[in-house]
Amino acid sequence: MIPQPTAQQALADETFLLAADATIGLDDPSAQLIADRFAAQLRRSTGYDLPVRDGTGTITLSVNGPESLGAEGYELRADASGVTITAATAEGLFRGVTTLRQLLPAKAEADSQQDGPWEIAGTTISDSPRYEYRGMMLDVSRHFFTVDQVKRVIDLLSLYKINRLHLHLSDDQGWRIQVDSWPNLTAHGGSLQVGGGEGGSYSKAEYADLVQYAAEHYITVVPEIDTPGHTNAALASYAELNKGDQAPELYTETEVGFSSFAIDKDVTYAFLDDVFREVAEQTPGELLHLGGDEAHSTEHTDYLTFVAKATELVVKNGKRVMGWHEIADGPLPADTVVQYWGTEDPKAQVLAQKAVEQGASLVLSPANRAYLDMKYDASTELGLDWAGLVSVEQSYSWNPATLVPGVPASAIIGVEAPLWTETVDDVSKIEYLVFPRLPGIAELGWSQESALDWTAYRDRLAEQGPRWEVLGVNFYRAPEIDWR
Repeated sequence: MIPQPTAQQALADETFLLAADATIGLDDPSAQLIADRFAAQLRRSTGYDLPVRDGTGTITLSVNGPESLGAEGYELRADASGVTITAATAEGLFRGVTTLRQLLPAKAEADSQQDGPWEIAGTTISDSPRYEYRGMMLDVSRHFFTVDQVKRVIDLLSLYKINRLHLHLSDDQGWRIQVDSWPNLTAHGGSLQVGGGEGGSYSKAEYADLVQYAAEHYITVVPEIDTPGHTNAALASYAELNKGDQAPELYTETEVGFSSFAIDKDVTYAFLDDVFREVAEQTPGELLHLGGDEAHSTEHTDYLTFVAKATELVVKNGKRVMGWHEIADGPLPADTVVQYWGTEDPKAQVLAQKAVEQGASLVLSPANRAYLDMKYDASTELGLDWAGLVSVEQSYSWNPATLVPGVPASAIIGVEAPLWTETVDDVSKIEYLVFPRLPGIAELGWSQESALDWTAYRDRLAEQGPRWEVLGVNFYRAPEIDWR
């Protein structure tokens, strides 16, 4: 099972058998959608009726557990008499059902009827997460991905208790979210992508659909509008945002660090205020990510001025600031979330320390461990290698609590695995780079430090292979794993 639960104990001589007359019971309307979706999946694979009803059932889902379980904690018991999952919230119940799905045979994930038996070895589980933030970033700017494609990603993330989807919505190559007050951002700035192919963007209705779908899987969307660099798509759309009032051409290559807003223009901040307001209005989550990375074409003093003004605008529009670790070089609101993407770079480590000194929290995305767009090895056809080759073991074998020298463990609120898409233009390629590395990052974020062991994890990861085959996941069969 991945992530490894906090505590699990086998029940001797107990086996749960899902039979044709099984029912699913729930004790609160907040569990209805969870129960309905779980039942729908099992109906497809088992052929059973599996009615959902109030009260107890063969499988009972309860949200009346003690508050001590926390927002995402749950308890699960499977024995010969049935399965009970107890949580204090619907979110915790969803995490428990996710665990139950992994306890069932892999063929339970099938979209067509399969032969049984549908057995679970008797067990009790008590589980809750180590960190509150467990995320993946999807770059939809270098290459655009449709709503249905992103929903496929959400489906797979939710299997491993990921609870944040960071969408990189703007960059040099494309602007991907509708902004009514600046319509040319998508009309022109979203028209292309890397390689010169047709781009795309999300209307407000489409973005709302994505946010809602993610929420139904207990994943919060974190939108990123990258600033003040990585802004060519915006600069090409509106000449007044440029230093010389001259709009550049759209950009479809993959270099970084060449673009910058005009820092000394009032229109820049009027623009950001409008963009942040409209994005914030569409985003229920508390975080708005303003980027801040690789602003090599922005003078350092201008960069500090920009960060101070941009963070104020995020706060003004009712959101908590999130940004890449470079923003810590300037003054930050005390509750800022800083995303560390460094490797062993001392400068990046100093910026992480400065962030914490200002009262910020850290989400860790070390590029040489957590970047999903890095190649597995030298022969990998997809991906990049500027941060090194990142094998499955390399991706798993690190401790968030001790990664950055001089940063206390209490400052770390979670982990995130980014996927930049310079070389990725379809879902099959996303899956190839994400799996099998993403489950390891998910385990680092969920499981207790004492449970993290590469040898044991490698065996558990191998058991995920048949499940991914049933789900049609195009995963990389890493040679370091003895796949089942």
